[in-house]
Amino acid sequence: MQTVEFTRMQDGTREEYEFLDRMEEEYATGLVDRIIDHLRRLEHSISGYRISRLEHCLQGATRAVRAGESDEYVVAVLLHDIGDELATFSHSEMAAAILRPFVSERLYWIVKHHGVFQMYYYAHHCGGDRNARERYRDHAWYQDAIDFCHNYDQNCFDPDYDSESLEFFDPILRRVIARPRFDDPEQVARYGESAD
Repeated sequence: MQTVEFTRMQDGTREEYEFLDRMEEEYATGLVDRIIDHLRRLEHSISGYRISRLEHCLQGATRAVRAGESDEYVVAVLLHDIGDELATFSHSEMAAAILRPFVSERLYWIVKHHGVFQMYYYAHHCGGDRNARERYRDHAWYQDAIDFCHNYDQNCFDPDYDSESLEFFDPILRRVIARPRFDDPEQVARYGESAD
């Protein structure tokens, strides 16, 4: 397998970085497959609910499709809890970070904060502050986050709901994750402004 020669990034050559960019681009083409594999693992994740974490995500995304939400919105719902296993204490931020290059700033913000907004439905039963979302009351997307949680999260634990399969969402995921939006400052710094 071909590798670069340098051991410190400052010593890398243009050719080596061009080689690494080609490898990263090739690896990026498998992102949707890796996301789907991770979603499948949610089938056997800790739950306690009457359905699996995967079914919860599928149920929310199915409701979003049936409500006529955009592909970006559907993918945001589908992936909103993808961080549950690896980011147990910050799953919303992990899901938002995965979505950030591919969805609007609004959807990124909603997913990033949905955990706080979702607490409205249960925190008071566990000694928490169900109104923690009020710190965002003046934010432009405050009501959007409430709607996201109310319509596609808190009500998606029904074992009798006829959710679409993960395979149904595959083409939607591929459309949304096909190419970064390039409105993320990190992406712009690396690749420059989008040609779109």
